Amino acid sequence: MANHQQFQSCYQNWMSQQRLDLDELLQAHTNFPTDLDYLQLIIDKAINHFENYHTSRTQLAKHDGPSFMAPTWGTTFENSSLWIGGCRPTLIIRLVYVLCGSRINTHLVEFLDGVKRGNLGDISSSQLTSIDALHAKTIKEEDKLTSILATLQERVADEPLTLLAYNCRKVGESSQGEVVDKAMDVHAADMYKVLLEADKLRLDILKRMIDILTPLQAIELLVASKKLHLSLHEWSKRRDIQMGITQLLNTNHNPSSSSDPPPEPEP
Repeated sequence: MANHQQFQSCYQNWMSQQRLDLDELLQAHTNFPTDLDYLQLIIDKAINHFENYHTSRTQLAKHDGPSFMAPTWGTTFENSSLWIGGCRPTLIIRLVYVLCGSRINTHLVEFLDGVKRGNLGDISSSQLTSIDALHAKTIKEEDKLTSILATLQERVADEPLTLLAYNCRKVGESSQGEVVDKAMDVHAADMYKVLLEADKLRLDILKRMIDILTPLQAIELLVASKKLHLSLHEWSKRRDIQMGITQLLNTNHNPSSSSDPPPEPEP
């Protein structure tokens, strides 16, 4: 049976792998911008690591799907932005739009003169049409899963949990503990199924987007997405410390630590 330490280790290993992948992507972008075969090799390698993470996560989530919906190993800011246990697939498309606009603004004179750099500022009209179509399709798929999740969340108020809670003499206790456990297990299994579909959609949209882009453009997208994820994680951890949230969580998880002295403030 998997436990929360394994869940957290899976996430931490993925964050470490992302840092390694980011270094390799940056080196490829800087040193081999015209070597399309090498760029594609690095892209495939990064995608393979993403697939491996999804495989490990899928196996672990079977044991407790809800834990991945509001992970204790995530920061409060990160968790507030989660969509079914991860980022919205449309975020990938939004990144392309933002980077494309930023590149054009930065090199506006060259853009007007027709100078091509091969980066995301050089998105062609046919690429843009494909990206827009992918965006529309992704929104529809997101809406379907959001609707399924809403239904699952509403079912918490259905039988048997509502009546068991209402009829219990003492809050949180029940003479029908097995019924409660079974109902919660069924709900957790349903949450796992929707999490699985959301993870599949995230990976599928990333792959489709990379297929639309050139290798150099895909490298830029992967660099931007990993920098955003890693930076948000670090900024959010710092924010939690400043807000006293990290200390509060540690106290809640370890009652005996309430008498421990507070940690030294960061310089």
